[in-house]
Amino acid sequence: MYRETTIVADENQNLAAKEAGDFIINVGPQHPATHGVLHLVITLNGETIKKVEPHLGFIHRSIEKMCESLTYRQFIYVTSRMDYLSSHINNHACALCVEKGMQVEIPGRAKVIRILMDELTRIASHELWLGAMAMDLGAFTPFFHTFRERELINDIMEETCGARLTMNYIVPGGVMQDIHPNFQKKVKDFVKQFTSKIGEMDEIVTGNTIFQNRMKGVGILSKEDAVSFGCTGPAARGSGVSCDTRKIFPYEGYEKLQFDEILENGCDSFARYMIRIREMQQSIRIIEQLIDNIPEGDFQAKTKAVIKLPKGEFYQRVETARGQFGVFIVSEGGTTPYRIKFRSPGFSNLSALDHMARGSKLGDLVAMMGTLDLVIPDIDR
Repeated sequence: MYRETTIVADENQNLAAKEAGDFIINVGPQHPATHGVLHLVITLNGETIKKVEPHLGFIHRSIEKMCESLTYRQFIYVTSRMDYLSSHINNHACALCVEKGMQVEIPGRAKVIRILMDELTRIASHELWLGAMAMDLGAFTPFFHTFRERELINDIMEETCGARLTMNYIVPGGVMQDIHPNFQKKVKDFVKQFTSKIGEMDEIVTGNTIFQNRMKGVGILSKEDAVSFGCTGPAARGSGVSCDTRKIFPYEGYEKLQFDEILENGCDSFARYMIRIREMQQSIRIIEQLIDNIPEGDFQAKTKAVIKLPKGEFYQRVETARGQFGVFIVSEGGTTPYRIKFRSPGFSNLSALDHMARGSKLGDLVAMMGTLDLVIPDIDR
C-alpha cells in the first residue's frame, strides 16, 4: 500500500511539474556527487533549482534500536559506523554519557589521550573533506596532497588502536590500552609536516580564481536560517553562529586549553570552506599544548565488568568534525539501556540544503553539498 501511494504521489508531482514547465531529475541514490546512498529529487526550471527533496533510508540499520539490546560497553562501538569519519569522537560521547550515569571520574592521562585522538580525528576528517570537495569541483591534485597528511594520522591510529577508521578505542572509564611508545614522536612529526604544508592548500585551492568563483556567493545560509534549521558545526559557524560544544559545554578539560572558535560571516560555501581550513590549525594548537604534557598514571579507571546505570535519564554532547553529536540514554537500572537516542549533526545540516539551493544553478549544487560535508550513515542511522 505504501509503495502504491508513493508511486501515485510521484506521478502526480511529475504531472504538476510538467504542466508548470518544470523538469524533475533524480540524483542518486548511487552517485559520486552525493558521497553515499543519498537520493535527491530535484525540480528544475531550465538550469535553475526550484526544489531539492532528499529521500533517505537507503542505508538505515536501526542503530538506535540495536543499542537497546547491547550492554553499556558494547553499544558505544555501533556509533563508529554512523559518522565513520568522526568515529573516535562519537565513541567519546557515548563513554562520557555512561560515565555520567556511573558517576566515575576517569584518570587525567585518559582525558588527555582522548582529546589528542579527537583532534587528530578532526584533522583527518577535514583533510578527507577538502580533497573530496575539491575533486567534486574538478580539481584532482588537492586530493593527493590532503591524503598525504591524512595517511600519517591513520598510521598513528593504527599503531595505537589497531584500526585506521573505526577505532573502538574508548571504554567507560578511559581508553582500552595505553598509547604506543612511538605515539608522541609520530604526532610531533605529523604536526611539523602539517604546519609546513598547510600553505600548499592556500596556493592550490584557497587562492584559485576558479575555485573562488565556484564558492563565493553560492549556497547562502543566513545566521537566522542556520539557527532555525538546527545546523551545527562548520555549516553553522560559516554563518556566524557560535556553537562549538568544546567552548559552550566543555568536557574532558577543553576549558583549560587555549584555542579559538572559528567564525565566518560570509554565509556562503566559501565561508564554510574557510571554517574547516582554520579549524585544522586550531586543532594543531590543541595538540601542541598537550603532546608534551600527557600526565603519568593509569589510562583507565577501575570499573565493574558488567555496568549497570541507575534508573534515570542521561545526556552528553560533543563536537564532531561535522557539528554537535548528542547521546541520550534512558536507563531502567539494568545492564542494557531502555532507550537510546542520537542527535547527529548531518540530519539537521542536510535539512538546510533545499533552502540554500532554491534559485541557484544545478551546477552549484555540488559545491553546496560539499561544504555541508555529509556522511550518509550519520543521517540514516
